[in-house]
Amino acid sequence: MNDLDPATFLTPLLTPEGRALLDEVRGTEPARELAVATRLRRDHPAALVSAAMAQAQLRQRAAAKFGAADAERMFFTPNGVEQSTRASVATYRARCFQALGVRSVADLCCGIGGDAIALARAGIRVLAVDRDPLTAAVARANADALGLADLIEVREADVTDIDTSPYDAVFVDPGRRGGRGRIFDPEAYSPPLSWAVATALKSPRAALKIAPGIPHEAVPAEAEAEWISDGGDVKEAVLWFGTGAEGAVRATLLPGPHALLGRGLPDPDVRPVGRYLYEPDGAVIRAHLVAEVAEALGGGLIDPTIAYVTADEHHVTPYATAYEITDRLPFNVKKLKALLRERGVGVLTVKKRGSAVEPEELRKKVKPQGPNSATVFLTRVAGAPTMLIGHPVRTE
Repeated sequence: MNDLDPATFLTPLLTPEGRALLDEVRGTEPARELAVATRLRRDHPAALVSAAMAQAQLRQRAAAKFGAADAERMFFTPNGVEQSTRASVATYRARCFQALGVRSVADLCCGIGGDAIALARAGIRVLAVDRDPLTAAVARANADALGLADLIEVREADVTDIDTSPYDAVFVDPGRRGGRGRIFDPEAYSPPLSWAVATALKSPRAALKIAPGIPHEAVPAEAEAEWISDGGDVKEAVLWFGTGAEGAVRATLLPGPHALLGRGLPDPDVRPVGRYLYEPDGAVIRAHLVAEVAEALGGGLIDPTIAYVTADEHHVTPYATAYEITDRLPFNVKKLKALLRERGVGVLTVKKRGSAVEPEELRKKVKPQGPNSATVFLTRVAGAPTMLIGHPVRTE
């Protein structure tokens, strides 16, 4: 929960004076913040100036998630910026609800309203619920700021008290952070995953947002499990109910979207390192769908415990990044340093999987210099610590 009071943190910014200040401090560079704040305090209350400056900083941080156009009109809390759904992911999910014929959603644990906004923009009526007074007030302000108040009803309440039966679907985004940081036990979510699943099973359609590291054995048999990445970064996992795909597993890559469905394939065979190395997208790995990628590439694993796929031919796939391998060495820093010096490599990308060596530590030791670039993989090949050197394959 937030420790800030809506009356001091948000309400003054919704006044004409507050909105005018927000316009004036928009885009203030960090180096100028003190001078700008000092000047504004001559004509405005110090607390209001501080609130406006803090909100301007939050808007700048939020632009990466929401886009500058929306972020400049929205209101944020520190927790809201950190924990809200990226707009591209929320938009994708709203379209999934739309494709299922959903016209109304109970958005439980709505936060500052990121998912509610995406749902409303898809033409879906939303009840957005959060028990924190400031968070609910910010969600309400955002619905109003973006012209979506007619489609979004914000209610400050405990989600466990909400009757979801009047709605076509339920979306639950449980709190996954506590006083000590991220919570990994699904039953320690707020509310617990078991409550969210029970609520989902009462609704014709439902989606539960969960941490991408959830163990597969914790996924209910009634759910379709989806892992989502955006721009190569794994963002979340979602349990879908009422889709008719119970037990299915899917990896979705944005901005495509590209969707890879699991087919229950056995683990790929281990084979010698070929000309190409493929690094599967994180959502593919989290969804345990490396075998599906390996089959499509006609490849195998370099080690039974490492999610790198190798093949002799290059194939274009959205589900993995391809590298052409030029050298294979047993792990030896001196040999790597000599090879990089011989090749004139000054820009070195270090990737690791199955190695305890830290990339920055290796860079300091090899001291790359020169006009060329290379990628080194610190990994295991058939159980042996190995360095694979290569470069990304250009597909244009």
